[in-house]
Amino acid sequence: MEGLLDILRKLYDMTALSNLVADPRYLLMYLLAFGLLYLGIVKKYEPLLLIPIAFGVLIANFPGGEMGVIQTDAAGMVTLADGSQKIIWDMPLHEIAHEFGIMNYLYYGLIKTGLLPPIIFMGVGAMTDFGPMLRNLKLAIFGAAAQFGIFAVLLVSLALGFSPQEAASLGIIGGADGPTAIFTTIKLAPHLLGPIAIAAYSYMALVPVIIPAVVKLTCSKKELMINMKEQDRLFPDKMEIKNMRAVKIIFPIAVTTIVAIFVPTAVPLVGMLMFGNLIKEIGSDTSRLFNVASNGLMNAATIFLGLCVGATMTADAFLNFQTLGIIVGGFCAFALSIASGIFMVKIWNLFSKKKINPLIGATGLSAVPMASRVCNGISTKYDPKNHVLNYCMASNIAGVIGSAVAAGVLISFLG
Repeated sequence: MEGLLDILRKLYDMTALSNLVADPRYLLMYLLAFGLLYLGIVKKYEPLLLIPIAFGVLIANFPGGEMGVIQTDAAGMVTLADGSQKIIWDMPLHEIAHEFGIMNYLYYGLIKTGLLPPIIFMGVGAMTDFGPMLRNLKLAIFGAAAQFGIFAVLLVSLALGFSPQEAASLGIIGGADGPTAIFTTIKLAPHLLGPIAIAAYSYMALVPVIIPAVVKLTCSKKELMINMKEQDRLFPDKMEIKNMRAVKIIFPIAVTTIVAIFVPTAVPLVGMLMFGNLIKEIGSDTSRLFNVASNGLMNAATIFLGLCVGATMTADAFLNFQTLGIIVGGFCAFALSIASGIFMVKIWNLFSKKKINPLIGATGLSAVPMASRVCNGISTKYDPKNHVLNYCMASNIAGVIGSAVAAGVLISFLG
């Protein structure tokens, strides 16, 4: 009988049940993972991003699985299996894999080095058409205005006791660009990478919920019924681009050069974004490069980024007041970015004969192209013939560049 009990005890100890009983926080993390999986699978909110992140959260929180990314102190110290301590930056990747498992190998090799965010930006560039923005260049100002949320939340975070680096990483969530948030946090506050990444991607996924809520609070029905095509007929633009293909090729080269001169720390993101777009616009001569950047490489980078970011969301790293503050602050940054773009349009309309639908300002954040599709849906709800998608894309694409430049400025000042 004792032998049987001993076997049963060993079987029980072999499972994770004892750990779950001892620390119920794991159950909360499972609920978080299941909730994110629900949003990605059932609601289809950014499934390519949210599903890998959610599954990363799930596998990281099984005790004994060794799939969670370990937490270091400010000096980068970690405790090894034998009880000794070591600075993780001095450990080669094979030693990290041996001591802490494969997920830490991937995290410190791909994420912590800052490798994947620029690769994803290259893929985004390869899938982006800058034509709508170039045809409506004045609308790009609303993409810049939407970055106000970043700096507003940065100032509030400083007042609440966050360090300048932590406040900047928190504020960048307002750009609604996951790779930018990750890249900035890696440089400035790597210990907050998990909660900031999950907040950034969660709010990106909730664009169909957040934008309509902010628009409802800030816009009137009359404003939302402004028909941009009618405004174009009444007040046609004087400048017309005759050779759009040449402009599309010159644009990424010119933007990269200008950004490299004035904000060199933004080049890893903006430069890769523009390179991806350049190989797309050149055409058949670089079609093989374009196919790799927009398909295989982009997909692989997204998988590893999502899993590694999710794996940082262990119970110890996530379930604390600081993380909850980050989630709340990130929501405020996101909502303020949307509202600031809308109010910039309202100010514009006070001084311009040619009126602009405030939905175009609402897309100034970087969630491309979901933000534009959502705003077009709102517009056609009030007037089925009032399609604003192309106009929204102008502001939306400008927001991608604006958030990357804002990240570069923050890294320059605080890195």
